[in-house]
Amino acid sequence: MANYTAADVKKLREQTGAGMMDCKKALDEAEGNLEKAVEIVRVKGLKGVAKRESRTTENGAVASLIADDNTSGVIVELKCETDFVAKGEKFIAVADALAAHIAKSAPADVDALMASEIEAGKTVQAFVDEANATLGEKIVVDRFAHFADGQVFAYMHRTAADLPPQVGVLVELDKADAEVAKDVAQHIAAFAPKFLSRDAIPADVVENERRVAEATAREEGKPEAALPKIVEGRVTGFFKEQVLLDQAFAKDNKKSVQKVLDEAGVTLKRFARIRVGA
Repeated sequence: MANYTAADVKKLREQTGAGMMDCKKALDEAEGNLEKAVEIVRVKGLKGVAKRESRTTENGAVASLIADDNTSGVIVELKCETDFVAKGEKFIAVADALAAHIAKSAPADVDALMASEIEAGKTVQAFVDEANATLGEKIVVDRFAHFADGQVFAYMHRTAADLPPQVGVLVELDKADAEVAKDVAQHIAAFAPKFLSRDAIPADVVENERRVAEATAREEGKPEAALPKIVEGRVTGFFKEQVLLDQAFAKDNKKSVQKVLDEAGVTLKRFARIRVGA
């Protein structure tokens, strides 16, 4: 075992700003020699990683990967500090690598993703830390979605021509229909529904909407006898705003999204929408 102490690790962190595990690895490799460990940290580009942990990440990209036969798909959000880094090839390559890894490993959540090995002996966390050091900004994997139980399609939206996609939508149908999948995914990107169906809304959320609707109607001085109808009308309005299947379809507002799907003979099993920083 290398001859160094916790104080040496602390000193190396203070001198370089690298993470604790990176400092320990550098000291191991340097056999406890602090000066050599500093050099190792510099060579590996890890200097300043820890110091960036407190910075905010409001920019970034959404990357996607869809299987050739559309039986599975991934979208993942990778965040950074500036749009300058977000539109760089190295940052986009990191996002694409993460999407490919998620598609292959199917992690349960972000914690499982970060702990998984993206390369032999290298976790995703270490991979992201290296990107952090190389790009000189805080890099964060915030969210991802992975569907593999139907026909999966993605729609990626750029909010600016010189930036990578800032909005990503993943939809899963019970059968292949690329045109309907694209139309519905674009609708989701634009209207940001929170729920697929009314049944997907937690009961307490609906009950709260009813309470608010009733309290508002009373405050407005509506007649007592009219309250039930007014409340139901406002709750229905909430459904049309927040529930995808109840929303008026973007390309034809005389139809609901449910109607469009019914006419196409397909079922939308689930969807995910990610907007960078939102």
